[in-house]
Amino acid sequence: MHTKKEFIQDIKENEGIIYKIARIYSNNTEDQKDLYQEIVYQLWKSYSSFKENSKISTWMYRIALNTAISNLKKEKRKGSRVSIDNFPLNQMDQVDTVMEERIALLYAHIKKLSIVERGIILLHLEGKNYDEIATITGFTNTNIGTRLARIKQKIKSQIKQ
Repeated sequence: MHTKKEFIQDIKENEGIIYKIARIYSNNTEDQKDLYQEIVYQLWKSYSSFKENSKISTWMYRIALNTAISNLKKEKRKGSRVSIDNFPLNQMDQVDTVMEERIALLYAHIKKLSIVERGIILLHLEGKNYDEIATITGFTNTNIGTRLARIKQKIKSQIKQ
């Protein structure tokens, strides 16, 4: 039986997974925070059923991606909203470095991809191999290879434009 203490430790060790998925599948800071909380909640609800057949990070990715995709579908049914992040409201000055700009640009292009493509490229950028991505997403290794090639090409095309 998994304990609350173990759960908290697992979240702390793998919180980068949750942050990255929340960032990719949200349009503003408040939505990212909400999605982060929803993912942690769903992980907690499912924690007792984790059978350790895979790594904890693989299991967390699967839960987090499913939660983010479900959340995105709910949001689309609600209708569109205007992000308050686009308005200057006493925001702290941010240090703009070349790397931060490149990362922001990459995230912007990733957000233009389909729901499934976002998840696959995020896992790839995390350094997951085809086997791990296939386990998390439920696709075959061959399908992952094909999809990644297409996704990379899409992003390259977007950046060139």
